[in-house]
Amino acid sequence: MKKLDMLTPVGMAVGLTLVAFAVISNSGASGFASFIDFASFLIVIGGVAAALLINFQLKDIKRFFYVMKESFTEEPHDISALINRLVHLSEKARREGLLSLEANLQNEDESFLRKGILLAVDGVEQEELVDILNAELDALEERHRKGRLIVEKAGEYAPSWGMIGTLIGLVLMLKNLNDPASLGPNMAIALLTTLYGSLLANLVFLPIASKLELKTEEEVFYRQIVIEGVAGIQSGQNPGMLREKLNVFLKDEPRKKAKQRKAAEA
Repeated sequence: MKKLDMLTPVGMAVGLTLVAFAVISNSGASGFASFIDFASFLIVIGGVAAALLINFQLKDIKRFFYVMKESFTEEPHDISALINRLVHLSEKARREGLLSLEANLQNEDESFLRKGILLAVDGVEQEELVDILNAELDALEERHRKGRLIVEKAGEYAPSWGMIGTLIGLVLMLKNLNDPASLGPNMAIALLTTLYGSLLANLVFLPIASKLELKTEEEVFYRQIVIEGVAGIQSGQNPGMLREKLNVFLKDEPRKKAKQRKAAEA
């Protein structure tokens, strides 16, 4: 079940607040308006959008906002609960046979685990079962990589378009040195485009791309546990041995609690 990940908006808000504080503390609230320039912002945003349209296909562009939205959500993966569920399925399969697990599929929310159990129930050979699940895992990584790539490219293009805006502003400024009234606006374009490009890259696009990569790694890790568990269930592995094998995926603290629980049960 996905829920709002508050760290992403909080991190952005903290970054923007620090920038605003630095501006106001040195120039006052009235000076903050000098850091707002629509032309500079348009150069960066429009340039990034144009570069992405050239770089990617339309179907990839359509996924951009969906991928960005994913960075504001999280789906907690409880590894301890997953291991307990797999061990429970293993115990049932040992007592009643693999076919008895089909009744559990109706109440199983996780599609990947449900598919693995269904393949095991259908009598698919273990090697083929593992290959099928690993192929789906590879496809998941590739989909996530493509979605993340467009955000990474936006992070690369934003500072570059900021520099292009700076060059435009400098050219306009040098061509109108005899007109003092035009120096201020042209200088604003020259400097603010670089500021906007750097802010978008280092506060939005690149951090979001890194966060999406970490989320993919967590999901892949979680599904690797599912593959190991389903393979153990299909082979009729002893539930106790299966738990020991899967416990290596736990971090130290959950692993200690698992051992304590096992000792208490014994």
